[in-house]
Order: sequence, then C-alpha cells, then structure tokens
Amino acid sequence: MLAFLFPGQGAQEAGYLHRLPAHPRVRQTLDEAAAVLGQDPLDLDREPALQSTLAVQLGLLVAGVAQARALEAEGVRPDAVAGLSVGAFGAAVACGSLDFGDALALVRLRAQAMQGAFAGGYGMLAVSGLRQRALEQVLRDIQASGGGASEQAWLANLNSASQFVVAGREDVLDAVRDAARSAGARQVERLAVAVPSHGPPLAGVAAQLADALAALRLRDAAMPYIANTTARALRAAGDIARDLAEGVMRPVLWHDTNRQLLERGTRCAIEMPPGQALSTFLRNLNCQVQALASGTSSLRALVLRIERLRSQGESSVGG
Repeated sequence: MLAFLFPGQGAQEAGYLHRLPAHPRVRQTLDEAAAVLGQDPLDLDREPALQSTLAVQLGLLVAGVAQARALEAEGVRPDAVAGLSVGAFGAAVACGSLDFGDALALVRLRAQAMQGAFAGGYGMLAVSGLRQRALEQVLRDIQASGGGASEQAWLANLNSASQFVVAGREDVLDAVRDAARSAGARQVERLAVAVPSHGPPLAGVAAQLADALAALRLRDAAMPYIANTTARALRAAGDIARDLAEGVMRPVLWHDTNRQLLERGTRCAIEMPPGQALSTFLRNLNCQVQALASGTSSLRALVLRIERLRSQGESSVGG
C-alpha cells in the first residue's frame, strides 16, 4: 500500500516550485493555479514571498498537487493520502474529494483570515526530545504563571512521540523555549511561520472555512483520507469538509496519523515537495517502511523505486 503525504508550513524554501519536475501535468497545474490566482505561481517561492503566510500556504498546495499529478500520470497512484495542516487541502485534492480550483480559493481564504487575525506577535516553536506529558507540564506551569489563558500558548502539532510544535504569543514562546530546554529538550527552534495555528484562537478562521466549504460540492474520496483532527480514515465528503475547516483550530495528530497509515498496511510513502520531515517521522516510527521525499529525488527516480518494489513482490505498492 502506498500513501501520499503533503507537508505544511515550515517545509518551504526558496526555489522549491522551480524545482518541480518538467512534466506536462506539472505545467497544467501551474497554469490552473495562475488562472485562479491571477498571478504566476512560480512567484510564490521567491525569497520575499516566503515571508507571507498567503504565499507559503498557496505555494505548498500548488507544489503538492503538481507532484502528485505527475506521479499518477507515470502510473504511481496512492492507496491513501494524508496532509499536515494546510497539506490536508492537497490531500483532499489527491483523493478526489476537492477540486484544485476550490482548494486554491479555500487556502487563500484560510491564509488571509489567519494573517488578518494575527498581524504580528505570534509564532510557532518546534520542541524535540521531550515526551508529551513533560511538555504539557511546561505549558501548564507557564500558563499558571501568566493567569492561565489558553490563548498564550498551546500544543499545536503532535508530530511524533518526542517531537511537538507549540503555538502562541512570541513572548510566551520564549518562556516555553527556556523551560523546555531546562526540562531536557534536545532541540528547540522557532519555525518559519508568521502566524499561529491549531488552537482555540483560530475558531473564527475555522468558522469562515466551514461557511465557504458549505457552499462547495465536495465528493466522497476515492481512497482513505486520514484526518488531521482525529487521525481516522475518512471517505465521506461531509467528514472531509469538517476536517478541513476544524483542522485550523484543533491540534494536528500526525503521530497518530502515521500509526493509522501503518495499521492500514502502508508499505511505502512518498512525501510531496518541499522538505522531508514527514517521511522522516514515518521512517523513524517503522524502519521497514519505504518513506521517500520527492523534494530530494527526481520524478524518474521515484517511479523506478516504485517499479522496483513492485518487482520484488510488493504488488500493492503504487498500483
């Protein structure tokens, strides 16, 4: 079984859209995006644009869908999809539930609403080397010292058993950084994300997305779509729409998503560009899984790798 994985913010880097494969389906995707957005999508990965939440979220969607379409055109088709945070919209396109043009409009709304709600003073912090219980205690202690407001900082992403992302106010994130290091965290670093995500303050953004999704016609998925909010496999259009809307205000259960993929028999996963964090998380959870990052391999190399797995008896991989 093959899964396509779609990354979220933090994976972006200058030039990643320009490194997409020279393939007719990539060109078609770029042209579709240009028609909807009214601009060349290749401008979204230039250094100045990477400072914009809007440009980053749209660029990640375009890159993921373009790569997935090129792979499918070469005979590499997924059996399940999953996307982290804004990557969920690319996953929804790949499983046939959401039209690409509608996804572009939704992600534009999502990013603009997030920028409007958090013009500055917020961010996200990755913490590695602490268990969830220890990090939650750090957050409780800091919240208690500051009056207990959950809007100060919250656990946003549960990426692995010992890698998490905390979102919140910049001054509180500084305190989280220091306290997490004192508690034994191996690595603590700020992410290249200008707005917070996946917490109670995003309820208004989620409501806007829910209204926009209610006006669209989504389809039942052609394959399992693993939800950010529950880590469960979804197929019904209404369930996927709910996950896309509520995902912006609820924690991303990525570690559980990987467990769900493994329980469903995933033997291989391909991470859409850019980055390789998602394939690393999966590989660290189960070293027997072939977890590939398309941002570091050519399209031809990925296709050959899948064909080799098929020839070795993995008939259910990428068929």
